[in-house]
Amino acid sequence: MSHHDVSYLEPKGSFWQTVWSWVYTIDHKKIGVMYLTAVLLAFLLGGLFALAVRAELFTPYQTIVTETGETITKGEALRFIADRWVENGSTLTVNNVYNRFFTAHGAIMVFLFIIPAVPAALGNFFLPIMLGAKDVAFPRLNLMSWYIYVFGSLLAVYSLVNGGVETGWTFYTPYSTTTNWGSTTAMLLSAFILGFSSIFTGMNFIATVHKLRVPGMGWFDMPLFVWAIYATAIIQVLATPVLGITLLMLVFERTFQIGIFDPALGGDPVLYQHFFWFYSHPAVYIMILPGFGIASELLAVHCHKKIFGYRAIAFSSIAIAAISFIVWAHHMFTAQSVALNAIFSALTFLVAIPTAIKVFNWIATMYKASISINTPMMYAMYFLFCFTIGGLTGPPLATLASDIHLHDTYFVVAHFHYVMMGGTVLAFIGGLHHWWPKMFGKMYWEPGAQLAGILVFVGFNVTFFTQFFLGTRGMPRRYATYIEELTTLHQISTIGSWILALGLFLHLFVFIHSLAAGKPAPKNPWGGLTFEWETESPPVEHNFPHEPVIVHGPYDYESVVPPHCDPAEYPVARPPAGGANGTNGTNGTNGTHHA
Repeated sequence: MSHHDVSYLEPKGSFWQTVWSWVYTIDHKKIGVMYLTAVLLAFLLGGLFALAVRAELFTPYQTIVTETGETITKGEALRFIADRWVENGSTLTVNNVYNRFFTAHGAIMVFLFIIPAVPAALGNFFLPIMLGAKDVAFPRLNLMSWYIYVFGSLLAVYSLVNGGVETGWTFYTPYSTTTNWGSTTAMLLSAFILGFSSIFTGMNFIATVHKLRVPGMGWFDMPLFVWAIYATAIIQVLATPVLGITLLMLVFERTFQIGIFDPALGGDPVLYQHFFWFYSHPAVYIMILPGFGIASELLAVHCHKKIFGYRAIAFSSIAIAAISFIVWAHHMFTAQSVALNAIFSALTFLVAIPTAIKVFNWIATMYKASISINTPMMYAMYFLFCFTIGGLTGPPLATLASDIHLHDTYFVVAHFHYVMMGGTVLAFIGGLHHWWPKMFGKMYWEPGAQLAGILVFVGFNVTFFTQFFLGTRGMPRRYATYIEELTTLHQISTIGSWILALGLFLHLFVFIHSLAAGKPAPKNPWGGLTFEWETESPPVEHNFPHEPVIVHGPYDYESVVPPHCDPAEYPVARPPAGGANGTNGTNGTNGTHHA
């Protein structure tokens, strides 16, 4: 057996030889696994900061230590602040630690976890395999993007231990030009460096999709996960440079006192918001589009049914990528003219159309399907439920009249988390369970995974649905104190965060148990039709012993028996009308064949 026919996880000689083989690897699968490990560590760190924030909000007022060492609690804190204001004629900052915690939570979750999680981990691992390729187009660039990510992440962690950042994850001026010079500058440079990793990964994926599809695979023969990663890569390449140059200007302003954004130097803080959100609103779709792709795969495979409206879902991904560039100013309704507000309000409603197309098509896919109730499918349904709530709570924020009341309240926090965690993170966890047997060749403890999923779903909704009510009652976000009338809602939200954390830690146990004692995984445990289910579990070094041949579409469940599955369990309804998605005439009724 040649070295190309052994698992990519096979040790390369001694322990240190194996370590170095990972350090210098250009295998997209190993790079994907390293990314997966890193983003899960970032998820853990960001989650711990989130738990600290919710713990602080369990009671209405802070517990603070005065300059003389005296501890003050509850209502005394507000009186203390007021007294010090009168004495010194200036604001006494008692929220520093809280500000640093929620900034660390947001910055880590956005830049270190949720943006790279699906594209860099699952995308790196599966996009080339789904295309029938041996690797990405530029393997060394792929490795370089990984080390850039590592360096940027270490710089971000350094900024946390060097005093922390108090600006929020958006780095709004004048906060970012006046607070904690060293640590804030380090965090800005970290986000700048991480942007290069994102750009290189996007370039690599675009080139891979264009040039390395297996012969015979047309654009509409690609899995929808590939379409989603492709649309994401376009946004990464076009939008990320805007953020990079904006953060670099901010660093230059802090370092050389150049007036760009700081009003004290003649700058314009609203200009920073325009630049930042021109990237960061498309970045929302960098986060959610890969989740859409995972949802499409989960629903098709575990419903054992052809995806409804394949082309509509594919084109809607590209439409979302395009529209995402022209809606950034809906974050700034309170800082611009009435005419601009009306224009961006209308554009914000426009972006809901391609997103709704996906949701309707997913639901139609489930209609009269033969659904397997397992952990990936449960997460697909959790995703549909939570993301729909996130989508339906967007229009009140796009409507000018209601946004004035809801702007910068916990309603926005809840909406954002229903889209990001209820969308991307739940899809990511579902995708991880879906592809885990293929990635590591081990099955996991299904009852434990389902219990963990239920805890995550319940905990997530208890945590964030409560925050819609907090927002409508006027609770501003980013505040460490609040009026006593809101105590019960905050405490319910905090208890929900503990349930959510319990579910996530149970998932961690299930995955570790799988690696240590899981049963060997079959090649195709779920009955999928895309190329990754034709490879070994885990895949061999170059993915396929021979170049694969495409003979059917990725979702032709009505006419094709999935590879490595018992034909008796998959009765073929009727012969195929054409080839892959009806484009290449074939008459195969078995799985994908190799040359």
